[in-house]
Parts: sequence; structure tokens; C-alpha cells
Amino acid sequence: MEDFTLNEKLKHLFSFPVIVAALGYFVDIYDLLLFGIVRVPSLKDMNLDVDTAGTLILNYQMVGLLLGGILWGVLGDKKGRLSVLFGSILVYSIANIACGFLPQMPFEDKTNVYALLRFIAGIGLAGELGAGITLVSESLPKQLRAIGTSIVAGFGLLGAVVAQLTVELAGDWTIAYFIGGGLGLLLLLLRVSVVESGIYNDIKDSETIQKGNFFSFFTNWDRFVKYMKCIAIGLPTWFCIGILAMMANQFAPVMGITNITPGKAIMWAYVGISAGDFASGFISHWLHSRKKAILYMMLFTIIGVLLLLFSGKMSENMYYFYCAWLGLGTGYWAMFVTVGSEQFGTNIRSTATTTIPNMVRGLVPVMLLAFDGLKINSGVITAAAIVGFIAFALGIFSTLTIEETHNRDLDFTE
Repeated sequence: MEDFTLNEKLKHLFSFPVIVAALGYFVDIYDLLLFGIVRVPSLKDMNLDVDTAGTLILNYQMVGLLLGGILWGVLGDKKGRLSVLFGSILVYSIANIACGFLPQMPFEDKTNVYALLRFIAGIGLAGELGAGITLVSESLPKQLRAIGTSIVAGFGLLGAVVAQLTVELAGDWTIAYFIGGGLGLLLLLLRVSVVESGIYNDIKDSETIQKGNFFSFFTNWDRFVKYMKCIAIGLPTWFCIGILAMMANQFAPVMGITNITPGKAIMWAYVGISAGDFASGFISHWLHSRKKAILYMMLFTIIGVLLLLFSGKMSENMYYFYCAWLGLGTGYWAMFVTVGSEQFGTNIRSTATTTIPNMVRGLVPVMLLAFDGLKINSGVITAAAIVGFIAFALGIFSTLTIEETHNRDLDFTE
């Protein structure tokens, strides 16, 4: 194993691709979580139903992420990682600016317009993380890969905290959308100086290697199983965010909480996630294992979920505390995306790394549908417990049975 001096490590870990990927993910998370944060005030402001319209719009955004993940992932393998970094940010920046103009738009049915704009934003937002993690994974030495991707995710996830603070300080949800779109357009200027991955350039002009074939994940059984396991590992993260944080207002009455702000629940969850993501890379590096780092953090999260759901009456601040706990535990998000990147060859790596996290996000509507259906007869606590049990069971099984990729050389094709 090649040894690096401290200066060499810092030079790699704070190289331009890592910095730009981290800033890109920061803006991506800001815009991704912004609807969840302004859901209640924006819908009330336009006299729309907070729960029904809110769930519909969130589902549209998540479906956009699902479809966008496929689009940008394939494009990243066919045209290069940088094409995605430019294209995706332009799409979601314009969509977010348009969301800021919603109150002035001359449409009676603003629910569907809002949903359409969040769908377009979702398509754009789908490309950022996968392309950034792929580029960083292929640019850094394998010994520093886990730490590098953790820096990207750890810093990037602070975008959710800034989004909540922006909404509070601006006092107007439309301004928060304008700021998000503006930050994205500014980021395009930084992207001009980023160079393409060397590993990708080696196969870029090859006519014998098939690049960006999304269907290749479904034409080989072993590859399909590996792909499904990668998706399952990420399910607990969005169970905690999509149900326990975003829908915090639905849990408040049964927990004796007079008033709770989903935006604050999301913010505290992402404070935890950011810290967890920074830590996960070092934990993996220390344990010499991606799988052990993810498993231990998943088990820590389960304890937090059980305490949140079954501790009975609690204060608003205690709910936020548990959201931060769940965030810290699900801070293996960067490690999960890195594992997805390391499982597959260069010719479909961008497709895998971009689609896997967006498949997880795209399954949020399924979890919400199950949660909404179960809570009618069982109540919100039991409904969340059932959905959570399934998500964590699949996640733990997949973590235990997937291949270990610590220190794997990424210069290979499928």
C-alpha cells in the first residue's frame, strides 16, 4: 500500500474536484430539502392543503429524482462525468427560481404547477451527487477514497441546515427558492475549471466497450442482485428523513407536542447526517471495511428510531434531539453511495452511482403510501414502525451479504 505524507493527503483531499463536488452537493441538498422545509408555509400561503397537496408534490419531486437518476447516470457514462455536473445544475436552478414566482403565476390549480416544477427540479437534482462521487472516487487514491467522499457529503449535507436558516432569516419562502437557484447558477462558474476523470478518459473513445447501459443491471443475475442490495442499503436513510423528519407534524399530536416545525426536524436531522458523513469515512478507513462502518451506524440508528417512536410523550426539543440522533446514524449516506460506485466497472459506474441513491429517493413515495395506508387503522406510530422494520431489515441483510470494496482498484470495466 502506498504511504502518503500529511501534506500529500491534504493535497489530495482538498483538491479542486473534491472542493467543487462538495460545493455542488451543498447546493444540491439545499434545493432538494427546500420543499420539505417550506412545505407548510408555502402551501398555506397559496391556500393549498398541507398534507394532501404536500404529499403529492413531494412524490412528484421524488419520481423526478428517480427518472433523472437514470437520465444523468447514463449520460455520465456516455458523455463524461462533467456533462452531468453542468446539465443537472442548470435544470434544477431554473426550476427553483420558477418556484419562487409561484404566487404570481396566473394559474388556479397551483398544486399541479407546483408539483410539475418540483418534478423538473427533481430531475435536475438527481445528477449532482452521483456525478460528484464518481468523479472524486476516480480521481483520489484508493486509500483516501472513503475520506474524500465523506468530505464531499459531510460538507454538502450542511446545505439542509443553511436552507432552514435561510427560510427563517428571509421570512419569505419565495426568497429561499431564489437564493437556491442563484447559488446553483454561480456554481456553474466554478465547474468550468474541473477536469474529467482520468479513468473515464481511458475508455472515453473506445468503441468496443459499451458505456452507460442502464439495462445491463437487469440482464445479468449477479449484477442485478448487487444493484438491488446497493439500493436496499440506503432505504433506512430516507425512511428517517422522508417519514420521521418531513412528516414530523403528523407525530406531534400523539406525542403530546403542541406544535412542531418539519423544517426544523429536517434541519436537525441533517446536522446529524453531516456529522455522521464526516465520521463514516474515517470509521471505514479505521476498520478497513465499508460494510462494518455502515452496519454499526445502522444499528445505532435503530436504537434512535425505537426511542423516538416508543418513548411516549415528549417535548418538541426532544423530538428534534432524536432527529439529530437518526441523522448521525444515517450519516453513512456517503459510504453507501461510495459502495455503489465501487461495485461496478468504469463503463457503467456513473449510471450506478447516480441511479442507486435516486432509486432510494424514488422509493420514498412507496414508503409514504404504505405509511399513509397503515396509519388509517393502526395509527402513525405503528405505521412508521412497520415501514421502518421493512426498510432496516432489507438494509441490514444487504449490508451483510454485499461484497466488501475497501481499497478496491476502480480501473476495470464490466
